Amino acid sequence: MSNSNRLTIAMVGTRGVPAAYGGFETAIEEVGRRLADRGHDVVVYTRGSERREKEYLGMRVVHLPAIPVKQIETLSHTGLSALHLMFRRRPDATFVFNAANSPFLPLLRLRRAPVALHMDGLEWRRSKWGPRGKAYYRWAEQFGVRTADALIADAPGIADYYRHQFDVPTELIRYGAPILDQLPERGVAEMDLTPEGYHLVVARFEPENHVLEIVRGYRDSDAKLPLVVVGSAPYSAGYTQEIQRVADGDDRIRLVGGVYDQELLDALYANALTYLHGHSVGGTNPSLLRAMGAGTAVIGFDVPFNREVLDGNGWFFADAAQVAEQVMAAESDPAATAAKGSTVQEIARTRFRWDDVADEYEALAQRISEGATIHPSARRARRRSTDWAPVRAESSTS
Repeated sequence: MSNSNRLTIAMVGTRGVPAAYGGFETAIEEVGRRLADRGHDVVVYTRGSERREKEYLGMRVVHLPAIPVKQIETLSHTGLSALHLMFRRRPDATFVFNAANSPFLPLLRLRRAPVALHMDGLEWRRSKWGPRGKAYYRWAEQFGVRTADALIADAPGIADYYRHQFDVPTELIRYGAPILDQLPERGVAEMDLTPEGYHLVVARFEPENHVLEIVRGYRDSDAKLPLVVVGSAPYSAGYTQEIQRVADGDDRIRLVGGVYDQELLDALYANALTYLHGHSVGGTNPSLLRAMGAGTAVIGFDVPFNREVLDGNGWFFADAAQVAEQVMAAESDPAATAAKGSTVQEIARTRFRWDDVADEYEALAQRISEGATIHPSARRARRRSTDWAPVRAESSTS
């Protein structure tokens, strides 16, 4: 790559690299390493990493502290990152992740640094936030719309939300899916499980992830295979207790807590008969993509975000009764269930490629570095008073 085409690209607003947490961190690692391989200077702002390398997979890493309090940890780190950028060489493009970080965009604009803001999901719908937290997220969305040069949506439903609520365009850039062609089995046998011999849930225990409905529906079913539930509730002890109460006394239900060994987690995804996905407020969910990449059939909560990703190739549920129906349907015809798994793996392989995602980030970085911006038309955008409801995807299967 010639120096004239080489961009300095900053990535701000997450825990950074190495990726050890959620979808943002994985996206930064997968996209950043590819952009670095293409000759770009990629700078990732990181917090909390035990590894203090100045470089990781070709990316420059800037380690800055954060205030370790739930409500302000991300904001404090992003604020320091923005201040650090103000006194460094101006990046050609800056990607800020999470609409909650939008208050710091003016600092970057003062530096005349082009900024694209990844809006994430509909955070204000999450139960873990009280009235003030929800109000903040709604305000931050609007402030970000008014301040950024470009907005990134990771699903058509999120793009539709910003089009409806603010009449602004977004860049649709999804995540990539890890493809597990070689099915790992390490650890599954130690957990007294067999390939295609259990159903799997991987989720934080939060109401919008519908773990309680899944456990309740499974308990009411006549399923023969066990239900393995991976996850915990960092902010909701009461919700966890309710899940435990429903599961109590049913030996088929195994609440195993968090699994932080990625190889073991991949083995659990790859060897399950089905993956039950209850997430409802995000866009393109990394846990769903991981199950698809593992070739595991999906029973998903019936919202457009999940139907879009699966292209309708799954079973869907809206309540506990439908969970029971779909689990029984999957067990009654293992061959058809395996075929659904193969179908969604092919979707993951062809439509959710990290190389394609990196192409889209690179193209967006190039455009905003050359002056492309929505700011003049979006600077006075206001939230519409009418409620937004996601448009249900047309495709469906039973």
